[in-house]
Amino acid sequence: MAETPDHHETLASRIAASLDAPIDPAVRAFAEVLASEQGALAVLFYGSNLRTRSLEGVLDFYVLLPGEQRERIWPRVSYHERSHEGQTLRAKVATMALSTFVEAAAGELADTTIWARFVQPSALVWSADAAARQQVEEAIAAAAMTAARLAVAIGPVTGTAEDYWRALFRATYKAEFRVEKPGRENDILTVNQGHFAGLLPLALAAAGVSFRREGERISPSLAASEQRRIRTWWKRRQRLGKPLNFARLAKASTTFEGAARYAAWKIERHTGMPVEITPFRERHPILSAPKVLWDLRKHRKNPR
Repeated sequence: MAETPDHHETLASRIAASLDAPIDPAVRAFAEVLASEQGALAVLFYGSNLRTRSLEGVLDFYVLLPGEQRERIWPRVSYHERSHEGQTLRAKVATMALSTFVEAAAGELADTTIWARFVQPSALVWSADAAARQQVEEAIAAAAMTAARLAVAIGPVTGTAEDYWRALFRATYKAEFRVEKPGRENDILTVNQGHFAGLLPLALAAAGVSFRREGERISPSLAASEQRRIRTWWKRRQRLGKPLNFARLAKASTTFEGAARYAAWKIERHTGMPVEITPFRERHPILSAPKVLWDLRKHRKNPR
């Protein structure tokens, strides 16, 4: 990963620019509707569709709300559809309080998903005002600093920025209840080279972590006591990672708004079998699953 540092650039300026990534007007309009429906302070757009600028598949949004966090297990996940110029746009939407998002990004909570997710690319597609935007910018910068501190605490004594990011994502994926294939961390770095190029030195400088640079290699200067502190912080989150992820999956299985429509779209997209969405299936997606799976088995045996 080539480093092309700009000595006038700071982490804050890098984050502000990255959050202003070009966005399809249809995505921005979708975000505005979500924000209006939920009284949001800000909406972030992320995932593969941000990179490809495609409207196909499922768009990923984080809707950040005012006030205190309502649910103990967050975020709340829902599925939405919206028509755009004769095309159906689909979105998976995670909703949580902005105040909790800020805490999680700074590593103050047991959660690992927020700072590990938002050190990766995202775009601020809607904000209520300048104050909300500033809170989001600071949270995304905090996510980068949280991730960078851990990366150099568990990474090699010296190495390229890519070596440290690879160590970070390998550790966080292992700690979470995930199904990604081995080597997923390499995929993240490969498809987001521009995003990560030069990011680690900026994040370390903002976090107050000293380091030396020799060409593309970085040698962090973490005191032994600080490294122990960070590793202790990480071990606690590592232990809680899988149970917390499992609790979120269990909750989503019963509270995923629009789950039946989302599942029906996925089944038809991957198998060609249309699934009728009845009122019962809309209200009880889990109870409806055995019949759908039976129909799918018959469809695979005798596709029309």
